Amino acid sequence: MSSPSALDAFLDKWRRRWPEWAVAETFVPAAQRARTVAWFALLQEFDDILNIAGDPLPADAKLAWWGEELRNWAMQRSRHPLGRVLEPVAAPWAQLAEALPGLLAARASAVDPGQAHAQLESFAQVAAAVECALFDATPVDAATRAVATQVLAQRLAEVGAAAVPLSLRSGDDAQARQQWAQALLQRWPRRVRGPRARRILSALARARIVRQATIPAPKPPTAMATLWRAWWAGLG
Repeated sequence: MSSPSALDAFLDKWRRRWPEWAVAETFVPAAQRARTVAWFALLQEFDDILNIAGDPLPADAKLAWWGEELRNWAMQRSRHPLGRVLEPVAAPWAQLAEALPGLLAARASAVDPGQAHAQLESFAQVAAAVECALFDATPVDAATRAVATQVLAQRLAEVGAAAVPLSLRSGDDAQARQQWAQALLQRWPRRVRGPRARRILSALARARIVRQATIPAPKPPTAMATLWRAWWAGLG
């Protein structure tokens, strides 16, 4: 399972979901680019488990497998292709494994936006700590919020109105999705705190959620707009 072709398959799967990254990664240090895509591909695996449609049992089993795998990474052993890139880094992998069950609880409808963020706080806090280790960054409290907000935005994009907190479901599904997108943007600055790779991806993800929050939806960003957004997010 750890062949180069298997690793490329996971990295390419993430790149297909984020075609903007081909432009934006220009502003990520070259030495960090492979590690960045591997980490975001891992987070996408967790997003897919969180946002599973239909019977959740296979996804739950996959999450349990990932918990075991991350604990192995903490002991410098890996089976998954992504581990070839990520496991050598001394990051809090065991703590991330302990936080994974919080994703299962986050499938339940939140009462309000505050609870939606609270459901993901433990996971987001550890994920932000892993990013600091991966990208040699200084920990900042606001980085946790950036991770949680992006997970919520991804959930809205993938499952639609089912992701909307109960307090925002006053209209039809389209109105509920728009209200939740607008609420997410209120907590989502144009440039978040955290490692450069996180700041850049967050800016791209925020641009996506803006399209859900606006009627009529603006056109998808051009390559030049993406380039400017990534440059600005990566400053500092």
